[in-house]
Amino acid sequence: MTDELRTIIDLIRYGASRFNAAGLTFGHSYDNALDEATQLTLHALHLPHDLSPVYGQSRVTLAEKEDVLALFLRRIEERVPAAYLTGEAWFAGLSFKSDERALVPRSPIAELILEGFEPWLGGRDVRRALDLCTGSGCIAIAMAHYNPDWHVDGVDLSPEALSLAHENVARQNVENLRLLESDLFEGLHGERYDLIVTNPPYVTNEETDALPPEYVHEPEMGLRAGDDGLDLVLKILRDAPLHLSEDGMLVCEVGDSERALAALLPELPLAWVDFKVGQMGVFVVERRDLVHHNARIAELAAARETGAAAASADAGAHLF
Repeated sequence: MTDELRTIIDLIRYGASRFNAAGLTFGHSYDNALDEATQLTLHALHLPHDLSPVYGQSRVTLAEKEDVLALFLRRIEERVPAAYLTGEAWFAGLSFKSDERALVPRSPIAELILEGFEPWLGGRDVRRALDLCTGSGCIAIAMAHYNPDWHVDGVDLSPEALSLAHENVARQNVENLRLLESDLFEGLHGERYDLIVTNPPYVTNEETDALPPEYVHEPEMGLRAGDDGLDLVLKILRDAPLHLSEDGMLVCEVGDSERALAALLPELPLAWVDFKVGQMGVFVVERRDLVHHNARIAELAAARETGAAAASADAGAHLF
């Protein structure tokens, strides 16, 4: 049946058709079957990801076709995200190593990085920046790459994710970046930043349990964040003022938990970012506003921590 597949474009079209027929889920760097089939084909053929379309009619050898089809089969049968199959993901115009130690790089924050966080920074001077929950290191590395005069820290709780981030630092050869292991701000005593950027876990328990098979390959700790997806976000909002300079700013991604956050803290002036494709659950907030509303934020965060401790104790009691 595949004998008639002779060119690069034949293989891409075939892969996209098979992916759609198999009901695959997209959302890890690519949002459609055609783009994933393109990247898998080019990877198997050892060609650049941005190969000119003029090469689409180039014929492939039998061995090359078998390599491409084998990769297609793995994508369909194992439901592994394409970035894990190729070992590469692109973020903010940079190539990152990607594997199951961390989430596949993907965030609208890439657009903010490429635009210098304007108009939100308003021309203010940034000397130190923090990427909290850095994962693969993509946000921290992109900030450091495009702003060589910034001193950037990337922080994560997972040693596995940090090991991948270290490999990506070497891959991009950035020198103005430091990686640290810490549970949110716990290991950052005395550290202050002009800009804190974070893409923390924000998927609700219900949504995490219902995620398609592709997401099972990613570390759950990078996704699950309580009944409304805000367990970590509230801690970040509470503690960020201690680590922001006087004129500092926090940029945070919460995805679909945007509505829950707005309902919990309607009085907190969050500026929701409009990206080229519309709002995508990323807000900007000034340190002074976090300080002004800190009592309410701390109350909400404490209630989460108390509830989590009680649930843990109750679960332990049922073991005996």
